Amino acid sequence: MKRIAIFPGSFDPFTNGHYDVVQRGCEMFDHIIIALGNNSSKSRYFAVPDMLKIIEGVFKGNPKVTVQAYKGLTADFAKEVGARFLLRGLRNTTDFEYENTIAQANRHVNPDLETVFLITSPSLAAISSSIIREIHRFGGNVQDFIPFQLSSLPTDNPGSQIG
Repeated sequence: MKRIAIFPGSFDPFTNGHYDVVQRGCEMFDHIIIALGNNSSKSRYFAVPDMLKIIEGVFKGNPKVTVQAYKGLTADFAKEVGARFLLRGLRNTTDFEYENTIAQANRHVNPDLETVFLITSPSLAAISSSIIREIHRFGGNVQDFIPFQLSSLPTDNPGSQIG
């Protein structure tokens, strides 16, 4: 049986930390779907279609990785695509507390779904999408924190929801 994992997130933007988790996950899974979801408690900074295109470009040469937007519960999306694993990265204990609660809820909704946590590589642990957005919002250089050229994203398009 093919080991399919989804790596869900808002990826607003996709960071070097996210990239590292996916690359390491490729050693454990046959296929990883980077699942761009809509977090109802967040408003987007970068538009979903733009980020989808960017992430697809980042993994263009990797046949183990695909990128897809989804709506609804992550556990339901996993059923739809035949994934039995959720891949998540942990930077610190605060991430663990948050992710552990979500993992338990996902397991309740989809008992066949197992969450796999990878500890973030130490050199990338300080990177977060929210910090990158804040630096970018005020004109700072974020290029060292993302695996793509920022010029690939429109800077005057803060936010669109999955349509």
